Amino acid sequence: MKETFTKAMARNIFYGGAVFFFLLFIALTFDTVQNLPKRDHRENITDSVVRGKHIWETRDCVGCHTILGEGAYFAPELGNVYQRRGPEFIKGWIKSQPTGTPGRRQMPQFNLTDQQLDDVVAFLKWTSEINTSHWPPNIEG
Repeated sequence: MKETFTKAMARNIFYGGAVFFFLLFIALTFDTVQNLPKRDHRENITDSVVRGKHIWETRDCVGCHTILGEGAYFAPELGNVYQRRGPEFIKGWIKSQPTGTPGRRQMPQFNLTDQQLDDVVAFLKWTSEINTSHWPPNIEG
């Protein structure tokens, strides 16, 4: 039995595939619209978090670090650094830069005040509470 691939068959495959993927797109869009509000935590934004984000942006931290996968890959991921290291480590690390360790990348000294350090820590704490669906897959980012 010899069958040939006809134009009608090709047309049916095309239209069937188009309908299938359109319905899949609609279903995924509906699922996203239903689940995103459950993951929102904007009510936790304080003035300290806003000031910390301002420091993050004005000091161009994203030029070296990634946060939730966005940014440069020169320095460590900071989306979960609050969970990994804690607030006192973060403050001490920022204050002690640059370390002067030979052969190691050096973070600049920003000369932040204690209030600014607290604000940066508040921003990193807020970031660590975002539901990222377990990304990055390991605790070290």
